[in-house]
Amino acid sequence: MSDAKPGRPSYGEYLRLEELLRLQGGLEKDESRLSNHEVLFVVVHQVYELWFKLVIRELRSARDILKLNPVPDQELSLVVASLRRVREILDQCASHFRLVETLSTHDFLDFRDKITPASGFESAQMRAMEVIFGLEAKDRVHLGREGSYLKALRGADGAETPGSRRVEDAIEDRPTLREAVDEWLWRTPIRGSSPSLPGDVEIVRSFVTDFLAGQRAEMGDFAERAARQTDSPVDRAALVQRYTAERESTRRFLHAEDLDDAAQRPRRSRIRAALLFIESYRELPLLAWPRELCDTLVALEQAFVIFRQRHARMVEREIGRRTGTGGSAGVDYLDETALKYRVFRDFWAVRTILVPRRAVPPLADGGMYEFRFHA
Repeated sequence: MSDAKPGRPSYGEYLRLEELLRLQGGLEKDESRLSNHEVLFVVVHQVYELWFKLVIRELRSARDILKLNPVPDQELSLVVASLRRVREILDQCASHFRLVETLSTHDFLDFRDKITPASGFESAQMRAMEVIFGLEAKDRVHLGREGSYLKALRGADGAETPGSRRVEDAIEDRPTLREAVDEWLWRTPIRGSSPSLPGDVEIVRSFVTDFLAGQRAEMGDFAERAARQTDSPVDRAALVQRYTAERESTRRFLHAEDLDDAAQRPRRSRIRAALLFIESYRELPLLAWPRELCDTLVALEQAFVIFRQRHARMVEREIGRRTGTGGSAGVDYLDETALKYRVFRDFWAVRTILVPRRAVPPLADGGMYEFRFHA
């Protein structure tokens, strides 16, 4: 691009390229002293951090809309747009691991010791992303050398660092995305009823009861169903037991009996019923954007899981299962986070209990969920 005209920025000035391109020198602060392999490693991780910065902005934007009461219907499209963008960013991040895999094991080992004891675990923006998304401290996997993930972000003397402050600020910035989504779901009308209306508890309970009845009718006689699947008496008995457990699990899920705190069950039960209602009647016009939001949250969490799994496989391919530079269990730690770091578990669980359209309870007053036009 040509030089900037007076009063107008150039391409380089707008992007502050000269500053940006001086930042790939690693600890040496002089990239001429680094191998191409190490510069690649630095560049890829700097790109990650830039993507993470944008992810944090988009998650907060979506959260800020969802915490409104009520959430304007037209604003849900903006929430979905932000979360779709985050999903695409995570897909891009996962693909960057292919670049790291152009390093041979020896290429990486030539400069790996220089990094110790630094670790990707210390990415404060990744930790902030997790916090804003809704990952709770009790669900975190310990790094291995610290009692707290926050402690691992502080300096060797325990002093605050820019990273630790960033994450602690994220912790204070409530609600999380998950908390905002839960609150939105809790207020969602079910059969036209909202929590603020009299009789809401009975209406929601009636919907759940009708759904469970529809599920029972659809599943039919367990022994007959098992007989169609296998001739083995042992396998039939196992199938009957499995179907029985599945039906009981549905009932427990919708009544939130899996929660240890009984006081929290009524609220969680209504949240799950709202999610089930949206999924069951997803073709109704006024449920179009709620449906899109639910689908996008599942796709987004899937992208998070795939990113973590892809990270683990890249590390295993590059350096096997050796101890991480930060003292973690390396690949085992990464695999465990991919398995356990799930936030929107109810959104996944409801897919287990959904029934075919023919078994969904009829909606007595579905008209309120239709678009209405007045002359």
